[in-house]
Amino acid sequence: MTTFRRTALLTGATGNWGRATLREFRAHPQVRVRAFAQPTARDRVVLAEFADMPNLEVFWGDLTRYEDVSRAIDGVDIVLHVGAVVSPLADERPKLAQRVNIGSMQHLIRAVRALPDPSSVAIVGIGSVAETGDRQAPVHWGRIGDPIRVSQFDEYGQTKVVAERLLVDSGLPKWAWLRQTGIFHPGMLEIRDPIMSHSPFHGVMEWVSAEDSARLLARIADGDAPDELWGGIYNIGGGEGWRLTNWELQLAIGGAMGVRDVRAWYDRNWFATRNFHGHWYTDSDRLEELVPFREDTFDVALARAMAAAPASVRSAGKVPAWIVKHLVMKPLTRKPRGTMHAVRNGLDDEIRAHFGSMEAWQAIEGWSRFEPPAPSKVPMSLDHGYDAAISPDAWDADVYRDVAGFRGGELLSAGVERGRPATPLVWRCAVGHTFAGSPRLVLTAGHWCPDCVRDSAAYEVQAERNPFLAQLYSGVGTAVM
Repeated sequence: MTTFRRTALLTGATGNWGRATLREFRAHPQVRVRAFAQPTARDRVVLAEFADMPNLEVFWGDLTRYEDVSRAIDGVDIVLHVGAVVSPLADERPKLAQRVNIGSMQHLIRAVRALPDPSSVAIVGIGSVAETGDRQAPVHWGRIGDPIRVSQFDEYGQTKVVAERLLVDSGLPKWAWLRQTGIFHPGMLEIRDPIMSHSPFHGVMEWVSAEDSARLLARIADGDAPDELWGGIYNIGGGEGWRLTNWELQLAIGGAMGVRDVRAWYDRNWFATRNFHGHWYTDSDRLEELVPFREDTFDVALARAMAAAPASVRSAGKVPAWIVKHLVMKPLTRKPRGTMHAVRNGLDDEIRAHFGSMEAWQAIEGWSRFEPPAPSKVPMSLDHGYDAAISPDAWDADVYRDVAGFRGGELLSAGVERGRPATPLVWRCAVGHTFAGSPRLVLTAGHWCPDCVRDSAAYEVQAERNPFLAQLYSGVGTAVM
């Protein structure tokens, strides 16, 4: 009879990251993994791959039902909460995204609180680079604590902001929040959705492979993560070799497919110039220091993805470019949520979000005037409004008043005790909204007014009264030495 050292509950077990994590758990036989899945035909087919896995048990349930979540955590040591409705489905069905992404976190927190010993179960919550929205040169570097700013029409990012807020201020004794970046996996080579037109050529992303992300979760679940991990918020990133511009990613994938010139596949003005998400991290190495997980290079991951891709993808370069352009790419851009659908139908909100204005879109020049992006490799940091060298144990009302003022607001709580960073306080933003949030949520994680975060179309107006947020528009930053 097999004796397991630990039991881990993995939600989202049948998604791209979840499947990679189940495969990684084959190398961790001392950990019993309980895969949370829905009793659908699709999930059953996916899990058939793992029918011979001795340390796997399947829990059939629904994350939107508290009763299911409560039963699923029975006897587990750690919850790896990967399950979520992600884009583009989250864009199509925002109410579903809210029920799953926010509701499941509410159920999970409630279920752990109800345990005789809540400290017996650790929660690893998964956030997203989408929480901090679009970053382009000169403000293309970022770290935990930067302003929370979700791109317009990104319901996935908004739900992750709320879920993060819930967990950080849950009062639970053992948790960590990991903001996932773009996951490079074979399935992304087959995406055929209007969301493809949202990615600006001049944008940047620090990618990570699905396999490295899986190693991270499995090694945390092993129980060997240091105590320092818990109670922290972290960026998941592949490191220096994974920092690409979106244009470099296009060239790399196109080259692997045998495409001579990807520019022949689309017009330059089909792609948004703003309002996506992604940046390079100044702090992603911190998670690697705590739980070493990086083994893949981008080239290795790309080769592996191409080997797993169907023949139609591997041989895409053999297809005449005009066929790809006019029969695949152009129709995608003209579907609802596509950039050219917005232009053709005069959807002003979407045009402003993706291009700034109709005039700005009309001014986009052709490929002959295109200059490949070359953003600075020198890391830069935004000002967070307080001295990061001060230990949270020494944070006091003066620090909080300065932080609130730098955000155009004020601290309303009186009688603030020094050194209680997890205790929620009451704040007011520049617009006049009153809200609660712990110093850890505001100072460490970069949260501020939840009402203002939800009003993503008004960020630039908010920035006029919020110096913290204004840095993303002024290009102000300090080189990291």
